[in-house]
Amino acid sequence: MSIQPITEAMLRNVIAPRLADSHKGTYGRLTLIGGNAQFGGAIIMATTAGIYSGAGLTTTITDPANVTALHTRMPEAMVVDFNNQAKLKELVRGATSIVVGPGLGNDDQGLRILKDVFEVVSEKQVLIIDGSAIDLVATHSLMLPAAKLIFTPHEMEWQRLSGIPIAEQTVANNLQAAAKIGGIIVLKKHHTQIASDGQLFENPGGTPAMATGGMGDTLAGMIGGFTAQFADTLGAVLAAVYIHSQIADDLAHNAYVVLPTQISEEIPWYMKQYSLPKTN
Repeated sequence: MSIQPITEAMLRNVIAPRLADSHKGTYGRLTLIGGNAQFGGAIIMATTAGIYSGAGLTTTITDPANVTALHTRMPEAMVVDFNNQAKLKELVRGATSIVVGPGLGNDDQGLRILKDVFEVVSEKQVLIIDGSAIDLVATHSLMLPAAKLIFTPHEMEWQRLSGIPIAEQTVANNLQAAAKIGGIIVLKKHHTQIASDGQLFENPGGTPAMATGGMGDTLAGMIGGFTAQFADTLGAVLAAVYIHSQIADDLAHNAYVVLPTQISEEIPWYMKQYSLPKTN
């Protein structure tokens, strides 16, 4: 099985220049769901990344405890109480891409919210299942909805989802499990690997400076923002993974630790470079 490296040429095929005659509706509706009263930071970082990634309209559905912090940090996002089931379902139905799981929690409340999302999402929508949502799927053997599914597990979450112990997570075993689960699997590790339809891509970048809380939440938000505006879903995932680590690699030249929020602030500049014609 050959592993394809993610290349800058792939990114240039995805990140197109913005049209002069466009508006916020042109770049998709991103809805993010998560952040219980204890883990509000996760959904704030995911939201931040989604907005900096260029999603046209971003709505975050979260615990009321996080509303003030979200409005303060990211006034560009609309915020809704995740206890309002009717509103949650309405917003999920109207989204282009949905991110569910950052800071959601593994309790009964989180399970109810995830089931509500699964109930209304459609096959035309992109659904990124991250963090707590992965654990809930694995623990409760939830039936997956008909949608463009993207899972973003780290190695321990992948162990729970796939049943493959970390020590046995070989390329062959991972591809077999990915084919059974379906969708796109973004296995986060040193040189993150992405499995899709029997293909395996590997991210060439990454640095130990990224080993800090919230890095995965930021990647989930980036994938949400990219897939909301770019029609090539797999290409958008590969681009988000590549830029996420490329920013960190560049920042790590002069920093021992790179924070997730630092990555988000740099996303628009990097996207701009890949939207321009390549110069020699």
